[in-house]
Amino acid sequence: MNKMTLAVGTLSLAAVVPSYARKVQKPNIIYIMCDDMGYGDLGCYGQPYIATPNIDGMARDGMRFTQAYAGAPVSAPSRACFMTGQHAGHTLVRGNKEYWAESARVMYGQNEDYSVVGQQPYDPDHVIIPEILRANGYTTGMFGKWAGGYEGSVSTPDKRGVDEFFGYICQFQAHLYFPNFLNKYSREAGDTAVSRVVLEDNIQYPMYGHDYRKRPQYSADLIHQEAMAWLDKQQKGRPFCGILTYTLPHAELVQPDDSLLERYEKKFFTDKTWGGNRGSRYNATEHTHAQFAAMISRLDKYVGEVLAKLKEKGLEDNTIVIFTSDNGPHEEGGADPTFFGRDGKLRGLKRQCYEGGIRIPFIVRWPGHVKAGEVSDAMIAFYDLMPTFCDLAGVKDYKRRYANRAKKTDYFDGISFLPTLLGGEQKLRHSYLYWEFSETNQMALRMGEWKMVVIKGVPHLYNLSADIHEDHDVAAEHPDIVDQMKRIILSEHVDSEDYPVTLPK
Repeated sequence: MNKMTLAVGTLSLAAVVPSYARKVQKPNIIYIMCDDMGYGDLGCYGQPYIATPNIDGMARDGMRFTQAYAGAPVSAPSRACFMTGQHAGHTLVRGNKEYWAESARVMYGQNEDYSVVGQQPYDPDHVIIPEILRANGYTTGMFGKWAGGYEGSVSTPDKRGVDEFFGYICQFQAHLYFPNFLNKYSREAGDTAVSRVVLEDNIQYPMYGHDYRKRPQYSADLIHQEAMAWLDKQQKGRPFCGILTYTLPHAELVQPDDSLLERYEKKFFTDKTWGGNRGSRYNATEHTHAQFAAMISRLDKYVGEVLAKLKEKGLEDNTIVIFTSDNGPHEEGGADPTFFGRDGKLRGLKRQCYEGGIRIPFIVRWPGHVKAGEVSDAMIAFYDLMPTFCDLAGVKDYKRRYANRAKKTDYFDGISFLPTLLGGEQKLRHSYLYWEFSETNQMALRMGEWKMVVIKGVPHLYNLSADIHEDHDVAAEHPDIVDQMKRIILSEHVDSEDYPVTLPK
């Protein structure tokens, strides 16, 4: 990369899945999670304005889910549900708790930044996905947003099973697309901890104002380049898991002035501007519609390059690729979800437990194993990925093997959906899915076609089969259903001092 300096600082699936599964070498896993992309932001989910040919191609070549759910309606807890295999009533991290605000300040050129950055650590006594896979023969790489522990904490990539990391430890830092620094770790290079990579070309210019756009080192491109370099090193015969948590299309709405952006500036001739918010680290921007659309198309370009690299290296047929988003659409930084119809006909946005805040795009491509062109209405959630990955990796009885015996209860809430992917009978299914989010004091439960959203302790009931937009509260008409769902919520919720919610009355 350009002018950067370091700152101190062979198993058969038949052994673990039913007989319909083919006997293959332990598969590689590429998990691509973008940031704040709504259910309706892709062409294959009905988006009319934004070109996403590579992701749409994944859907044509694989399986597209229509009822897949994030772990939570905001970043850190949703990622925690993915990593821990726990739902938001059990996992430790249930919100975007920050640790940087009271830290000492440091200077990068004339730019003031924080000496410690990052969010609440994952529970060090509960296993996460990279630890399981690395312990079972996988090389692990993670590129993008971590958001599972602040710098120097008990939960950083180097301590949690990640062999190579490059990106943002801190999701607040990720609000700047031309930042002062990024974070890195490489076990192969002999690193002993995560360190900072100072972006020397960026810090010549201020973090805010007109000259900010003179910064040349765009984080999303740098992260993707590192991910591709890592992928290029992977070889047949050594399974790997790449977790690519790209920050696009999260605000701020800014990117290089290139042909991709220019195309959308011409398309959206009548566009909007936005004045910025320094407290949130969002710089002012012009052409907000063009910026947002180009960010998604830029992400699509990255996905196409990942798929092309797998094909080039002869790894395509033995690599399962998953594409998804961490939660529903945002309206920060000048984003305009109404213009793009980004809720995909669903009610609600990021931070809400209505469908629009938690139902997300989810596509799986695995040539020769996942049937092309399939559309699944199976109800799955992020906490199902741990057992699914364990099935793929041949890890039997992961709950017993990896539960922490010192804990009174060590929850694992997921169900493997590998049988669904392979076209077999999904014998184990969720009877309900669960969410809670303290910041907006909301809880939610989905039970078949029934969906209950609890706001400040008040339950609201919807029948999604007749009311996908959750417009008609029928709680008064079905008190028996409400009581049943309230009992489930009370049984699933474990109190958290950090993240209190009002339980249903």
